[in-house]
Amino acid sequence: MNGVNDIVSAKSAKPRRVVIVLFDGANSLDATGPGNVFARANQLMPGAYDIVYAGVHQRPVQAECGLQITGLAPLAQIDGPIDTIIVSGGSQEGLVTAGRDGELVAWLRQRRTTARRIGSVCTGAFVLAASGLADGRRIVSHWASCDLLATLFPRVTVAPEALYINEGDIFSSAGVAAGIDLALALVEDDLGHDIALEVAKSLVLFLRRPGGQSQFSNTLNAQRAEGGRFAGLLVWIAENLPNDLSNRRLAARANMSERTFARRFQSDLGATPAAYVRLMRVEAAKRLLTTTKLSSKTIAFQIGFKSVDAFEAAVKATVGKSPLAFRETFEKQ
Repeated sequence: MNGVNDIVSAKSAKPRRVVIVLFDGANSLDATGPGNVFARANQLMPGAYDIVYAGVHQRPVQAECGLQITGLAPLAQIDGPIDTIIVSGGSQEGLVTAGRDGELVAWLRQRRTTARRIGSVCTGAFVLAASGLADGRRIVSHWASCDLLATLFPRVTVAPEALYINEGDIFSSAGVAAGIDLALALVEDDLGHDIALEVAKSLVLFLRRPGGQSQFSNTLNAQRAEGGRFAGLLVWIAENLPNDLSNRRLAARANMSERTFARRFQSDLGATPAAYVRLMRVEAAKRLLTTTKLSSKTIAFQIGFKSVDAFEAAVKATVGKSPLAFRETFEKQ
């Protein structure tokens, strides 16, 4: 493809049917966010998708926000092949009911053998897990629900840091915005980078946040400690990344013994001082990788890593990509 005109005129050989499942208490944005991505792709490539909004039963669904949604296709009446199934998230009460709904769970299990891929948005992961389809697989949900998801469904591997996980046949996302990121990733898999880019531009979105990015930036996480005993130290760390940020130096600045400092820091921040410093340095690296042309070596020493190897290992462990691959993801946009 050479441009937008080619994109608009291109034809899909056969529509891919996308079924988006809602239930009483569903979050309407979990359904309409991804739905709009597929709909916009259809405008660019007519006939690419057949989008079906479905409910378990033949009656209106009341969304979590109070909106009544009508015209849903009953699951039992959906005939023919299905390419993609997306289960929306919703309220705790709605999810409990949906997860215990024998008809919905049985339908998902039945379609597992014929649908190309099945996944969830946000807390829809609970329904996905209840169906058994995610057993032995990595999935993610909203950050506030990940602990409960892991407790209730020990056969799944919960990855709480991910924005979304796309393993081909099983996928999941962290929340409303991450569901849109995931839908863009699915469109890119189906129709190519150019189509996904045009969809993102038309919806005024980034194409696209990599799924391995954290649900929250480390700076945002640190704000939870605002006003606490380490508030000033956290600001100082962010302003002094190239410098010595060893436990000894940080403990001295906090006017504590190293042992007391390490214990209290982890209690307040949920991470060891060394892990926190490493994550802050990686966050700074991500900004530099996407906004400058600086080499990995320059960035590594500019933000306090002692070697390029240590820098590259830290970035890959945090975002799931090498610094070069992370930069290339954004350069494509």
